[in-house]
Amino acid sequence: MVERYDTLVLGGGMSGLPLALRAGRHGRVAFVEKEKLGGTCLNRGCIPTKTMIGSAAVADQVRRAGEFGVRVGAAEVDLAAVVDRKDRIVDTIRTGAYRTVDRAATVDLYPAHGHFTGPHRLQVDGTDLEADKIFLATGLRTVIPTIDGLDTVPYLTSRTLLDLRDLPGHLVVVGGGYIGCEFAQMFRRFGSRVTVVQRAERLLPTEDPDVSAAVTDGFTADGIDVVTSTACVAVDGTVGAIRVHCDDGTQIAASHLLIAAGRSPNTDNLGLEHLGLEPDERGFLPVDDTLHTKAEDVWAIGDIRGGPMFTHDADVAYRTVFRDQPCSTAGRVVPHGVFVDPEVGAVGLTEPQARAAGHDVIIGRQDFTGVVRARAIGNTRGLVKFVVDAATDRILGCHIAGPNAAELVHEAVIAMHTGAHYTDIADAIHIHPSLAEAVNTAAGGVHREVGT
Repeated sequence: MVERYDTLVLGGGMSGLPLALRAGRHGRVAFVEKEKLGGTCLNRGCIPTKTMIGSAAVADQVRRAGEFGVRVGAAEVDLAAVVDRKDRIVDTIRTGAYRTVDRAATVDLYPAHGHFTGPHRLQVDGTDLEADKIFLATGLRTVIPTIDGLDTVPYLTSRTLLDLRDLPGHLVVVGGGYIGCEFAQMFRRFGSRVTVVQRAERLLPTEDPDVSAAVTDGFTADGIDVVTSTACVAVDGTVGAIRVHCDDGTQIAASHLLIAAGRSPNTDNLGLEHLGLEPDERGFLPVDDTLHTKAEDVWAIGDIRGGPMFTHDADVAYRTVFRDQPCSTAGRVVPHGVFVDPEVGAVGLTEPQARAAGHDVIIGRQDFTGVVRARAIGNTRGLVKFVVDAATDRILGCHIAGPNAAELVHEAVIAMHTGAHYTDIADAIHIHPSLAEAVNTAAGGVHREVGT
């Protein structure tokens, strides 16, 4: 049996879902998702983790209540109740997604795995789907590193840890990227002992070094043990009694083990060779700045194309393919956040990246210890840092670790998007007292050396 469609969207995450719905305005759409709608972001990533981080933040505030002159009892975290709250929020959003798809008369949802058998043919649960336009949006999955004994020892991933209902006594996190860091601090604030084992020389190694240092200081203040420049090479043990062996000879006894060593694209087991496509050495699909692959009428959107994540690819693909509008990924200003304390919000080049690219760099910095509003709310961790091109006054990057950083960084995002200079932020009047004054002061602190 062959079903003919105008468009096929493979993957129901936060790129595939909106694109399938919008493509439905222009013809019949086959929408294929083997798991739940919403992908990693809704079901296993952004929304559930930030919901649980919200609970962890409340627990931390309760413990610190005495600093604010407030007397309360000891904070007790009911992890099962935290998970139930997370599930309710996620279920509400996901139910809305299914309801929207059900109402789209031109969109047919196929809840099964798909495998290409021809240039424009996908086999799904015994049915062959053919379409003129194909959009690949299959996302990423957890990387399981080669560690001796891991196949015999119980371990958690970012997917399974979200459903844990009993608090770990000692959680060892292998990996100090954004996933590992968010879970590490979350569970420390829930009440677990936590150790992070990081192969790189610092936490969050893709962030500006000053931001990494601020996050490490925050972790240390929270009582998280951070071990850097160290690899986990072997594990052994059973449920509740796991031993982690590091390459420096260190052994760490733990009750639970989280593997957070990165993510890789879901481009295997799809039959992409039938489309004439071959992923790169890391498994990503190369695209041009309109997200078109080298195969005719085949596009790759979202995380499987590599590069920055959370980049609103669905809008670029929809406008270029269905509306014939000039729109591309070239030159876009793409920020990102890491939801730890101090929270991270960043955009553009780090200081080392800017110098490596040949820029004559000047820096502006403001620590939150010098921001009145930060002192008033009792959160002075971190800093705001501007990286500026000395020849043009153009903002090359802005890196914030501190309270509400993922919100504050948008001031720099808009400035970079519109071509404003750092002086425009420095000269603008900011509300006093506000956290935004840190951005204003950091921009005002960008100075050239005397005589330059």
